[in-house]
Amino acid sequence: MRKRQDRACTALALLVLMVSAAPSWGQDAEPQARPRVELSVRSWMFTAGTTTWSHDASGLDPRLGDPTSKLMYKDNDTHIIELGGRLNFGLRGFLQAEGGFSVSFDRGLLVDDDHTAVGGQHLFSRTHSDLSGSGTQYVTLNLGVRAVEFAESRGYLEVFGGLQYWRTKYEAIGVRQVVCNSSGIPGLSCTPNFTLPGVLAISNTTHWFTPIHVGFHSEYRLIPRVSLNLTAAVSPVSILYNEDVHHLRSDLQQDPSFSMWGVGVSANSSVGLKFLVTRHLALTGGYRVMWNRTYAGEWESHPLGSGSETVPLTGFQTIRHGMMVGLTGSF
Repeated sequence: MRKRQDRACTALALLVLMVSAAPSWGQDAEPQARPRVELSVRSWMFTAGTTTWSHDASGLDPRLGDPTSKLMYKDNDTHIIELGGRLNFGLRGFLQAEGGFSVSFDRGLLVDDDHTAVGGQHLFSRTHSDLSGSGTQYVTLNLGVRAVEFAESRGYLEVFGGLQYWRTKYEAIGVRQVVCNSSGIPGLSCTPNFTLPGVLAISNTTHWFTPIHVGFHSEYRLIPRVSLNLTAAVSPVSILYNEDVHHLRSDLQQDPSFSMWGVGVSANSSVGLKFLVTRHLALTGGYRVMWNRTYAGEWESHPLGSGSETVPLTGFQTIRHGMMVGLTGSF
């Protein structure tokens, strides 16, 4: 965490230094005209991600806790490259597309907790695993219109609607038993201080599809060549599908071992600065948050040799946030 803060401060300091040079380029620079096409490349350098989910199987067996299991994929820092394009048409309309993919994804920790109701609700098993995986990919499409022009050409406010798809794959490597309580669930056991390094234990793939979100984007010119940007979008309907493969469980199918469906809410927001290097090239920097959370769902197990069992998914959340820097060209 401390390293991320230091790198974020360094990036902001560089941006402030460049901004401070702006007056020498002319205090009376004219605002940038609305271009036909805008292309951007951004580096989401300091992102931190967390995925958590839990389910309640106590309806199948009263000895199971509520929640029965809770998994947290945390401290997952990764570097994401984002490419974007925007087409402005008519007097006020625009079509925008953005896509991102991770280029490093080998840090983080999986905490896997199991709870029992035997003798009262309590934790009877906790394991840790290191994280790797193919990482995060996402795509966003928006169609919008410029709704307001600010006085004295200081900026504008746009509204838009669109959709988003977001995928993350985790791989849990190795198993370390951290907690093992003997008063667990009859028929289920754990081994104190058990360690199994280097093996692929769990593969987890999360798909979030948001069929419609609405939002706004605003740009306000602070001084010539420097403007403040704010973007936010929300949706009351974000659809989750999750596949969980437990490679060390011989009693479960492997395609997948567990699956989850859910519906929830999503929100994306960012705030930053835009610095005009030339009339057609801008440097951008800021902070972004992407978030999804279910409010209803089901968890389904897929054992070998018997039918599947379905129980409530009590919660599923994915969040990623961090600093971004980039370049935008307009034509």
